Amino acid sequence: MSLGFRRTILLTGLAAFIAGIMFAGGCLLVNDIKGNRGGTTPVLPGNQAGAGQVVPGVNAGTIADIVKSAGPAVVKINVEKVSRGPGGDLFWDDPFFRYFFGSPGQPRRETGVGSGFIISNDGYILTNEHVVSGADRITVVVQDQNKEYNAKLIGSDYDLDLAIIKIDAGNKLPHLVLGDSDKIEVGNWVIAIGNPFGFDHTVTVGVISAKGRPVPVEGRYYKNLLQTDAAINPGNSGGPLLNLKGEVVGINTAVAQAQGIGFAIPTSTVKDVQDELMQKGKVIRPWLGIQMHNITPELAEYFGLKSPGGVVVVGVVPGSPAERAGLRQGDVILKVGNETIKDADDLAGRIKKAKIGQKLLLLVYRDRQPVYVTVEVGEKPAQLQ
Repeated sequence: MSLGFRRTILLTGLAAFIAGIMFAGGCLLVNDIKGNRGGTTPVLPGNQAGAGQVVPGVNAGTIADIVKSAGPAVVKINVEKVSRGPGGDLFWDDPFFRYFFGSPGQPRRETGVGSGFIISNDGYILTNEHVVSGADRITVVVQDQNKEYNAKLIGSDYDLDLAIIKIDAGNKLPHLVLGDSDKIEVGNWVIAIGNPFGFDHTVTVGVISAKGRPVPVEGRYYKNLLQTDAAINPGNSGGPLLNLKGEVVGINTAVAQAQGIGFAIPTSTVKDVQDELMQKGKVIRPWLGIQMHNITPELAEYFGLKSPGGVVVVGVVPGSPAERAGLRQGDVILKVGNETIKDADDLAGRIKKAKIGQKLLLLVYRDRQPVYVTVEVGEKPAQLQ
């Protein structure tokens, strides 16, 4: 047997051995993935499940089933606003200016689109306040119904960016259940349904990227948002963010200027105010009417306090409960009743839990002397919310 022939046989056997290892390893990998559902699962690149992909750890068809079940309760919201051109004679004799800006006082109709979802079979719909704010007309399109319903604004809150509208469909409507957003964890899969750029019932899938995000958006300050990498675009606002049980865990509301970063208002926020919005049309907030600052070690030394704690009043709103009670700039609030105040968040939390008309006894340190002040909790005016 020649040396070349023996070398050929050796190489052929080695190749067959390597191929066998690769085949066995591939079978083990497939079996591991199949048996890995519900446990630690491989993650798709970018945590994004695209068309035709199955989310690891989720039974095939689960997402499609959730979308099929939840989709009919997701609605498209159309809004119309009418504005008029400014008055006065300046520039209006210029035909070029009139061509672009219209004649003085001529109404201009503006339209917008957003999303929402039905929360009761009699037609109550939850959405974002910014979707319907200032609208002269609100209409709702329900999936698979060739009709556009006129909607009535029931209640809204600017700070929380929540609104409830209602339609009268004449029959029972499909609706979604609010789940517990406090139980959802970072890394859990979520599904967003909405109308981005007017494309009805667009479905995107991702994970919860973070919880409790504070995010400022165009003058509005969101304190406790869910962050997700499910694609959320303009027009998604007001639509539901669903867990894998088909429950709503968030209301899609904001888009960051970066790919794969979107935000949703957690349902824990909604549940706290839903009844008020439906019954009273607004969120009633207890209020004293003070601006305050935490007591730092430096301020404690300045005011002659033994240790940091409490808050210093840096401003009093004219006509507020605080002013009527005699609170002054420079007062240091140390206690509410028998409970010591740690900082501004602590005091704000205690005020939030108080009832309108309730009287609070404050221990105030004024001019290096303890003073007791009784203040009656008021309702925060709408223009200050």
